[in-house]
Amino acid sequence: MSTTNLNIIGLARDVYKGLPTTLCAGCGHNSITNHLIKALYEFGVEPHRLAKMSGIGCSSKTPAYFVEQAHGFNGLHGRMPSAATGAKLANRELLVLGVSGDGDTASIGLGQYCHMIRRNLDCTYLVENNGCYGLTKGQFSATADAGSKQKNGKINEFTGIDLCGLAVELGASFVARSFSGDGKQLVPLLQAAFAHRGTAILDIVSPCVTFNDHVGSTKSYAYVKEHGFALHTPDFIIGSKEIEVEYEPGAVQDIAFEDGSHVLLRKLERDYDPTSRLGALAVIDETRERGELVTGLLYVDTAARDLCEREQLTQTPLAHLKEDDLRISREEWARLTAPLA
Repeated sequence: MSTTNLNIIGLARDVYKGLPTTLCAGCGHNSITNHLIKALYEFGVEPHRLAKMSGIGCSSKTPAYFVEQAHGFNGLHGRMPSAATGAKLANRELLVLGVSGDGDTASIGLGQYCHMIRRNLDCTYLVENNGCYGLTKGQFSATADAGSKQKNGKINEFTGIDLCGLAVELGASFVARSFSGDGKQLVPLLQAAFAHRGTAILDIVSPCVTFNDHVGSTKSYAYVKEHGFALHTPDFIIGSKEIEVEYEPGAVQDIAFEDGSHVLLRKLERDYDPTSRLGALAVIDETRERGELVTGLLYVDTAARDLCEREQLTQTPLAHLKEDDLRISREEWARLTAPLA
């Protein structure tokens, strides 16, 4: 086998592929899958240390289409964060990757989404957001923008839930938004999310070619391309023993992660600081008022403690502890239960 096409842990890209997709031809979710395969391959994720979690919906079928040799769990509708929490607490060495949708997250799963963020569970949480329920014939989802038009001509009269704005408000430590058709931006954002310790939210607009890719839809391919507002162009540098970062001072912001990785944010139209929560909320609100879709790394806090650290879990994964490690001696039990003098 040629070593020229192997990643940093010696695996070929084909290792990161999965089963053939059963989604509609041209579905934005399939583009996300391809970007995921590229991101995982370049990052050098060990398949046996990857846990793919999902709920119910078109989006939740995605884990079947990448890294076939990884662990996977398809949970109940809207309950994926609970399963992801259990997996991470049992084995903190796993890279937990949750794939959800706008219905699975913003409707039936909204409560679990909020509490997962509040606890800062160490996982990468992807929302494949198409603004409609693709499995039940294209009704508006909770993320559909007010005034958006359905394929049959119906207009949405309800305010959409902005999952990024909500995540920042709840204290998420990594919040980004991208577009399924923009691999140049999405791949480094995915890799930065993998490197982040804590809840990493990626809201990815993914046009539904069957029900929501038409004139009047704010989640269509044409609308996103016309109204997209990119904050920066990200580059990702994977951590190693020696890192050299070169960039023009004032033009690039360097965000360093605990594993030694870096994401470089090259400024485009404005001077934006992704470490400011108030700045993130402001730019989300400003662009929404203008009917634009802001993309990029909206907010990051690399110093926030994740759930395992807050709960003071042992560095040895709970799944690897033996009975002798957990059971105290009779003498210690007697000391702990002895009446106070």
